[in-house]
This record gives sequence, C-alpha cells and structure tokens, in this order.
Amino acid sequence: MDFLRALKLDGLKTSAFLFGPRMTGKSHLLRSLKSSLYFDLLDPEKEVELRQTPRLFWEQIRAQQKGALVIVDEIQRVPALLDYAQMGIEELGLRFILSGSSARKLKRGGANLLGGRALDLKLHPLTAEELGHKFNMAQALQYGTLPKISQLILSKDSESARRLLQSYYTTYIKEEIQAEALTRNVGAFQRFLNVAVQDNGQVIEFSNVARECSVPASTVKEYYTILEDTLLGEFLWPWDRSERKKARPKFYFFDCGVVRAIQNRLNDPPSPLELGILFETWFFRELIKHRDYGAKGHTFSFWREGNNEIDILIEGGHGPLLAIECKSGRTDIRQSTVDSFRKRFPKVPLIVASLTDQVARRLDMGVEVLPWKDSLDCYRKL
Repeated sequence: MDFLRALKLDGLKTSAFLFGPRMTGKSHLLRSLKSSLYFDLLDPEKEVELRQTPRLFWEQIRAQQKGALVIVDEIQRVPALLDYAQMGIEELGLRFILSGSSARKLKRGGANLLGGRALDLKLHPLTAEELGHKFNMAQALQYGTLPKISQLILSKDSESARRLLQSYYTTYIKEEIQAEALTRNVGAFQRFLNVAVQDNGQVIEFSNVARECSVPASTVKEYYTILEDTLLGEFLWPWDRSERKKARPKFYFFDCGVVRAIQNRLNDPPSPLELGILFETWFFRELIKHRDYGAKGHTFSFWREGNNEIDILIEGGHGPLLAIECKSGRTDIRQSTVDSFRKRFPKVPLIVASLTDQVARRLDMGVEVLPWKDSLDCYRKL
C-alpha cells in the first residue's frame, strides 16, 4: 500500500540532503526515483567497501553523464563520500540526493555539508492529508502515523503494529546511539529517554530530569540535543523578545506511536489525561510537516505569562502571525488567558484547535473554536 507523499523529489533541479527519522519512508521514496546510480549504505558490504576505498565512489560517479542523478542512502555511514559529491556537483554537473536519519555525525565530525550547494529537506511521518480518507484521528493518537505502522493498522493487523513500534526503541538505541557512538554511557541515555518521554509536551526542568536519571544537568541537555539531531523530536521554546531570557522549553517527540511505545502503553487506548498531550503533540508535529513541505520558513514557540499560556505561537519574518490553543475536550480557553494574550499581542489572531468539535463555534470573548482540520487550514493560508 503506497501513500502519495507531500514531499516531491522527482522535479528537483538541484542536489539535496533528505533527512528524517527511521521508518518515515525515505528509502521507499528514493527508490521510486529514476537515478543513474543508487548507493544503499545500509548494505553492510557496500558500506565496508566504500568506507575502505571511498575513491571507488568517485570513479563510479565520474562515469556518469552531466545532469545525472546519484542517490546515496544513509550518507552518515560514510561521510568521506561528501567530498566526492561536492566534486561531482562542481566538476561533473551531477545532481545528488543524500539521505540519512541523523545529521549529528556529519556535523560533529566536521563532514563536508556541501556549503549551501544542496537543499535541506525533511521527511516526516504521514500527514492527515497524505492518508486522506483513510486518516483516523484515534488511530493516529494511539499508534502514530509512520508509513509501515499505518499500513498495518489499515490492514487490521494492530498486533504487528504494536510489535514493530515496540522494536523502534531498541533499534534506535542499537543503530543510532551505539553504532554511531553518540554517547559513551548507553545505560544512562536509556534512563534519560524513559524520563524524557514521560515529559513529552511538558515544560522541562533540566535539574529534575537530571536527578531522575542520576546524571548532571549538562549531560541531560546534551542528551536532548542527541534526540534533536537524530530527529526524534524538537524543542518548543517560550516566546520572549530577548533570546537570552528564553528558558524552560518544552520537548515534543516526532510521533505519538513511538511515544506510547517507549511508555509501554500501546495495548490500551489513550486515557483522557493522556489524550490532551497526544493531541497537542500530533497537532504541533502536523504544523511542522506543513511548514517543512511548504517551505514556509515560520518559527514556532509557546507563549506564557504568569499562569496564562497559549500552546503555539507562529511567527514570520515580521513577528507573530497566529496563535493556536489545542483542546482535546469541551473545556474552553480561559477569559484571563485571552485578555492577557490580547494585551500582549493585540493584532495577532487567536484560535482554538479542537479535537472534538465538528462545527466551528465563536465564544463570547470573540475567540473561534475550530475543528482541527479548519485550524490546519488557517495555518496553510498564512
């Protein structure tokens, strides 16, 4: 079962990096393209061959015609190939798509990132739009939307979906953390990951996480950076005019199903308490997908002032454009929060993205409560 992906690669006229978490469908998408050469570095023999003699790569690409497309899957396994890729772009007029599940090893190892000669593209789990009429919100919140997981759920094989999600955690630890030597203390990182996933979507107190993991706060911050660099999630920082004053961010994992797998909650549907954070996580990640696929260039933050908070503040080059509060139940936004927000941002529209409402409502305080689909449309129109 194939899904029509929003990220289009077949019309690329230039080279590109394609990064995304494991199991988002990078290899499947790349194999659908017509290329002159395809290097799969997940093949152990090919990886060893090119790691030992990277010049073989140069000799093979040098035999291609100008304008030919060369694909290298999991480029971070042999970063030395990037120097030859740059030569291929500059001297041979070739195009490259270089994929991977982590840019960390490339960045930290001083690898050649082609100096702006390649686009930086991201592939995410499936959007609601990509699933189309097959999209089911309850399933998305319980199992996530990784393509293979969605296939299994649509095939009514939830048991296989659960097993595959449960293996994601161990595969990530083995292949991303141990294999790439991202941290020396894998045991401490595993403890951290179990704590971090419990704090998904919550304001992070680094000192509290450090105490629970029995590691220094500086190590906790480094571990969060590893999660970011391996694309398992990203920070959402509080809005503040001064960058120096920004502190106590939130961290959202990239997929609800992976969150629930690490939490060992896949066998049961989300509880009402869990549902709120899952919906907020899903909605925030959906905004990120539309931003990246649409090349919008927006930044996201959350707004907090005293006891008042708005989940997502969307900014463009000239300041805030739209604010969104996520609600999974019938509880409406507080008047004090609306008043405080409007005092700070009198011209910024504020809407409520509702999980349960099927029809738009307008509250007495002037705030629109929109079904989640309509809320996403508001963002797409920015």
